[in-house]
Amino acid sequence: MKIHFIGIGGIGVSALAKYYLEKGHKITGSDLTSSEITKELKDRGVKIFIGPHNSKNIQKNIDSVIYSPAVQSINPEFGEAKKRNIKMQSYPEALGELTKNHYTIAITGTHGKSTTTCMVGLLLDKAGLDPTVIVGTKLKEFGNSNYRGGKSQYLVIEACEHFESFLNYWPKIIVLTSIEEDHLDYYKNLNNVLRGFKRFISNLPKDGILVPNNDDNNIRKILNSLPKFETHKYSLKQPEAKKLKRYLNVPGEHNISNALAALKIAKILKITDDISFKALSEYKGSWRRFDEKTIKIWDKDLKLISDYGHHPTEVRVTLKATREKYLNKKIWCVFQPHQYQRTYYLFKNFIKVFKEAPIDNLIITDIYDVAGRETPELKKKVSSEKLVKETNKKNVIYLQKEKVLDYLKENMKDGEVLIIMGAGDIYDLTLNLTHP
Repeated sequence: MKIHFIGIGGIGVSALAKYYLEKGHKITGSDLTSSEITKELKDRGVKIFIGPHNSKNIQKNIDSVIYSPAVQSINPEFGEAKKRNIKMQSYPEALGELTKNHYTIAITGTHGKSTTTCMVGLLLDKAGLDPTVIVGTKLKEFGNSNYRGGKSQYLVIEACEHFESFLNYWPKIIVLTSIEEDHLDYYKNLNNVLRGFKRFISNLPKDGILVPNNDDNNIRKILNSLPKFETHKYSLKQPEAKKLKRYLNVPGEHNISNALAALKIAKILKITDDISFKALSEYKGSWRRFDEKTIKIWDKDLKLISDYGHHPTEVRVTLKATREKYLNKKIWCVFQPHQYQRTYYLFKNFIKVFKEAPIDNLIITDIYDVAGRETPELKKKVSSEKLVKETNKKNVIYLQKEKVLDYLKENMKDGEVLIIMGAGDIYDLTLNLTHP
């Protein structure tokens, strides 16, 4: 079968493309810009079309089209496939089909999805359970990939809540890491967020298993109103938390919590503690999740941390973890807000985090506007300059992205720590620093 992927550079979509490629299907794909992901797929033999989407990319012998949730109906490739009555599925719909044919473990929540998915996938791998893993980041232990192909019944997936994508998935086990206000462009308010998660949990079969984070207030709110599934709660108050703190190589309480969730899955699947703790101790972190490197640049040795965090809570816990790890070092952070909607709806939360940030210097660059989700009406209401003004601290400044590296070159000193944070193209700065 020949499958074309629209938006193949997406972190989830590309993992699914690798799955079908491994199964022997012919794969083509398109994306607006080239990236590490599209280059990797090209190296694997996938024909990639880079640039504005074009109906000609839907070739004559295409059997099926899978598209990113960000793709809209006005997309010319989407329109061409529809005109020719080619089978079409969104990424969540296609992944949903796989969940029905596997023993699926779905990790969901506002925060911690990717890291917990990686930990669970790694743990099952080390236990010899040979899982297939589809995750929204890249894991060093899986060959720096967002996909691991396995031959067993086990499928471990990251289940995203945006657009209620997770309602397409039919897992046997759900891990629920956290619930907070996010994606308010879709949900509008917290009650709708809670309703969405409850609907997803209802996708569990009668003999399904729920693994919720009992430290999360919003999760505790909905637990009593859910159907009575077998439930295995986890909490930082459990004795394993102290032991995990000694074993883990990734910092922060939030990562101890993520590891506790993975440990619960291990116990459910009868994996011994010896295997579990060894696997978790070997977890080195994943791509853009407190991704650390030591770099030499501008005649200085610097510690560089690349992080995907873009929600106020994610920013807060990452900065806290950085300070805990580098107690006596000067810490810089360059943060790129992600989407005008999120920045607008969570403006006060961001201000609170920036005011309390336990670091020395914070640089905020322009808000990243996601293609296809532009909101020109909000550009008049919110900006990075307004974030800086409202934070009102001398060590919090605004700089255009293209001016950041020159500023850091002039002001950073040998031995200091730099965090590049955000879900947009701020990652380019990381690449510029590691490949000058």
